[in-house]
This record gives sequence, structure tokens and C-alpha cells, in this order.
Amino acid sequence: MKKTKPNKAHHILNGKMIEFVGWELPVQYADSGLNEEHIAVRTAGGLFDVSHMGEVFFRGPQALDAVQYLTCNNAAKLVPGKIQYSGLMTENGCFVDDLLVHMINEKEYLLVVNAANTDKDFKHMKEKAGHFDVEIKNESDDYTQIAVQGPKAEQLLSQFTDTDLTAIKYYHFTFGKVRKLDCLISRTGYTGEDGFEIYFKADEKNSANLFLELAEKGKPLGIIPTGLGARDTLRLEASMPLYGNDIDDSHTVLEADLEWILKLKKGDFLGKEALEKQKEQGITRKRIGFEVTGKGIARHEYPVYVDGKQYGIVNSGTFAPFLKKAVGMTYLPLDKCQPGTEFEIGIRDRKVSARVVEMPFYKREK
Repeated sequence: MKKTKPNKAHHILNGKMIEFVGWELPVQYADSGLNEEHIAVRTAGGLFDVSHMGEVFFRGPQALDAVQYLTCNNAAKLVPGKIQYSGLMTENGCFVDDLLVHMINEKEYLLVVNAANTDKDFKHMKEKAGHFDVEIKNESDDYTQIAVQGPKAEQLLSQFTDTDLTAIKYYHFTFGKVRKLDCLISRTGYTGEDGFEIYFKADEKNSANLFLELAEKGKPLGIIPTGLGARDTLRLEASMPLYGNDIDDSHTVLEADLEWILKLKKGDFLGKEALEKQKEQGITRKRIGFEVTGKGIARHEYPVYVDGKQYGIVNSGTFAPFLKKAVGMTYLPLDKCQPGTEFEIGIRDRKVSARVVEMPFYKREK
């Protein structure tokens, strides 16, 4: 298994290590556990090692043109220091991946992609955008990425940097020192909370030491190290899609209910023709959020029944620790997507009632 550069810190902090898409990562920590970690992020903060994520740089005169052609959002709207959520597209208007596009300057962009897809995404980018005057470079192995998420994230990180964190708006980034490390400091997150990500190049010792020091300084604030388990329940509670579960290469941007990242008027891009056609004809299914009204927890791949017949599967499902109810996401026929509509989920050997609800399930107070 691959090991992230802060890996040693997780062993020191009693992390329960598992294999995740080829990486050894903590699913939770023995001194806390999934539920406690989840609640900590909602009420104080959590510390995440997300160094397994992919960092791909586009550099050159046609860097913007290449990004525009590969993705569905309008990267031309970006200014230096701004970030955009987007989709890496297939010709059919479906997802190769979802990603974050960072504009560093007019000739340089950073695309952050999912760990499971880094190699696939990089190959797709090189193949589909090879005709542009741009250098596409996968620098994932060079970077450590640590995220601090939660209401007290700014309070903790401000102890480690002279950078004015209050000046970094949501979905923006800047460059600054964290301790003595040169970092890209962004403010996005995958938990539904306020928070920061720090990207930097360092060896295993410095990466692990920074993670350990953040964990130590976070203790008095109630901020604790957080594993993959809580990361998944947090993102689902906030209704954020996961590639491979909720979005993939068989569901379009429109079907995934992500039309807000689709800019059909921006010019040519992969999947544009298919998406224009689908928008004109109308979709027949859509991603929705639901809560279980019967007894049980709907989990990934459990069957979904509409009018007594199986229609699909639960794409993501769990018991939401903060909301204290079972929620999930699935795709339903368009005429069954209105909030309040009831359907059923197969849980073990019985059918359990569920109903469509508005997303996000959880939304933090500003």
C-alpha cells in the first residue's frame, strides 16, 4: 500500500488503519471513534490527512483553453486565487471525475482530483487536451495535503501562520507560510463546515510533525484527528456527492442534479453536444435525497423499489450521527422526485419505507 507523508502520525495517534484505493489511511482513531469524530467536526473541528488526493497542474499559454475543454463549468470566470467546483467530462456528458479548479495565474491552474481516479484522470487529460499548448503535469506524489474542518478551524490554523485567514473567502486560496513551510492555503471543504486545506511539499518527518502539532494544539479547542469513516458520514450529511457512488460515467451532469456547474454557453467542451440534446429532450431520472421513515439504515447498493418494482440502488446511505436519522441519496424517475414522495428500500429481507426530502440534509449556520 502507498503511504501518505503524515502516515507515521496516524500510528502515533492510534489510528485504525485500512486500505483505501491503494493507500493506508485511518478509518477512525482508537481514542475517539466515528461518531465522536463526526460530532467534533460539527461542533469544534476535525483534522484530516487528505494527502492521497491528486494534484494536476496545467501550465502554458493555453492552460485555460485546455481546462475549459475538459470541464463543464466556466473556468474563464475565475480570477487568481479563486476556486471552482467542476466536472471532468466524457463525450456523453457524464463524469470522469469531479474536481476543484484553482486559478493560480493566467498560465497556471491546479486541478485537485479524487485519489481513486488520479491516474485515470491524468491519462484522460493528456489524451483529450493534448492538442493544446499546455504542459499537464501530475505532481500528486510531491504534495502533502492536510485539512482542518469545523467552526474552530480558523482559530487553530491561525496559531500556525501569519497569513490573514479571515481574508480568504469561501472557495478562494492564497499562498503563505504554515510554520516554516511554503503552502497553498485554501478554504473549501468536504464536510459541510467552514475549514481550510493546506498543500505543501515536505518530507515524511516534517509532514507527520505538522499533523501531530496540529492535533496537540487542537485538543484544548475540541479539535481531534478524524478518519475516513467520519469524512464519509459528514459529506453525506451535507449532501455532497461521492464519485463512484453518486456520480460516475453512467450519469450525466443534469441527471446528477448538478446543473449549477454546467455552463453550456461557454464554448466547446467535452460532452456539450450530448448535454444540450439531453436538456432539450428532458431527463428521465434525477439524483435525490431521502430519509428512511421505517426501521433500518439504507446503505450503499441496497435495492430501491418504486411502485413495488426495483428501480435502482441506494448510491450513498448511512445513519447521520449529527442529525440522528438514516439518510441517503439515490436516482428516481423524474415524476417521483418531489419532496414527500414515498418509495421503498430493501433492507436485508424486507422492504422499508423512505421519502424524498430536500438537500442538503445538513446546512451549517453562518
